[in-house]
Amino acid sequence: MDRRSAVEDASPQPDLWARAAAAPETEPAPRPAPRARPHHLGHRERLRDRALAGGLAAVPDYELLELLLFRTVPRGDVKPLAKQLIARFGSLGAVLAASGEALRTVPGVGEAIALDLNLVQEAALRAAREQVARRPVISSWSALLAYVKTALAHEPREQFRLLFLDKKNQLIADEIMNRGTVDHAPVYPREVARRALELSACALILVHNHPSGDPTPSSADVDMTRQIVEACRALRIGVHDHLVVGRDGTASFKALGLI
Repeated sequence: MDRRSAVEDASPQPDLWARAAAAPETEPAPRPAPRARPHHLGHRERLRDRALAGGLAAVPDYELLELLLFRTVPRGDVKPLAKQLIARFGSLGAVLAASGEALRTVPGVGEAIALDLNLVQEAALRAAREQVARRPVISSWSALLAYVKTALAHEPREQFRLLFLDKKNQLIADEIMNRGTVDHAPVYPREVARRALELSACALILVHNHPSGDPTPSSADVDMTRQIVEACRALRIGVHDHLVVGRDGTASFKALGLI
């Protein structure tokens, strides 16, 4: 075969060109449908904007808790967790007052979240205590009531505290004398009097809580208070009042004529 014939044989045949030209073009693969945008995206910014525009006082409890959780959980939707915490403990105040151990029983709450919530409660407690410590307690009664309510209104167990006062009725110390069960915290009058002498206290205010929420004094409360008053009277230590704290309010033995 000569060179010209070899070249001609190697060139494509006319019918192959025709079939190639008639073949349909390949269609591009369809694009995937856009994913739905998660509903919580942008929620943090919207919530912050509303809080700035309307003030924190206008923000519902669960959203205020969300704003707190934003600091600990930098990404993701924390609204379900905020609502779950309030449902578990009953209120925002109870969430903040809950112990770290109790908080960690809620799924999604670890050490970091529990610590940050406890920090908020401790800061509120110290701020309230400052208002009591700077002035005579008797002349700042509303500040005292705010303090004891912050400290005890949401305690899950009964707790007995003593506020020791000097001769100017200024706070020397605030001490927990005993922690008990959901309805009882044993108190011993001699121990109360002994501790007052150790601190050179001139007067006392007794404080305990009712985890049931009802601050109405029980007959056992009245009897125990009278024993403490008698034990302190012999040492010339006055008992100004006994406050019973509950979620529903605060009862004063003095206002009720029980002391």
